[in-house]
Amino acid sequence: MPINADPVLSDHALLAQCDLDTYRASGPGGQKRNKTDSAVRLRHGPSGIMVIAEESRSQIQNRARALRRLSKALALRLRHPVPANGVAEAVRACIGRNGRLRVGQRDTRYLPAAAAVLDVLAETHGRVSDAAEYLGITTGNLSAFLTADIELLVEANRIRADFDLYPLRAD
Repeated sequence: MPINADPVLSDHALLAQCDLDTYRASGPGGQKRNKTDSAVRLRHGPSGIMVIAEESRSQIQNRARALRRLSKALALRLRHPVPANGVAEAVRACIGRNGRLRVGQRDTRYLPAAAAVLDVLAETHGRVSDAAEYLGITTGNLSAFLTADIELLVEANRIRADFDLYPLRAD
């Protein structure tokens, strides 16, 4: 999907690009749940990606949760051109002294790095070995990074399916 969206937007800027709907969600939560519109649905205008959050009885908590989900969905689903002059800064910042890509899912650098890795994977027609070579890391390291997060793995396999390649498996 070649929609040009900035992979790192502030919550306020991201919310400005969205249609926000609130509604009453079904399920547990007692009487309050049936009286307040606490569930949140966000539709990102430029991409059409939609996320919902309805776990909490608080609309504020659900909106924050939906924004996090939307940020992750945008980072994983939208592809951007790969820089011709080398590895993206988002990935380079996560490669340690030992030459391995190491960044945890709770790290603020994770989503930009994951998006850049998927961009390279798409550019190399889904071939993990070619993507690893471009990034300057080992194939095993890249494979472990891609399979550590189920949503990242699903997107990597979607890219690979576009090029008629077998899906990667989580270990």
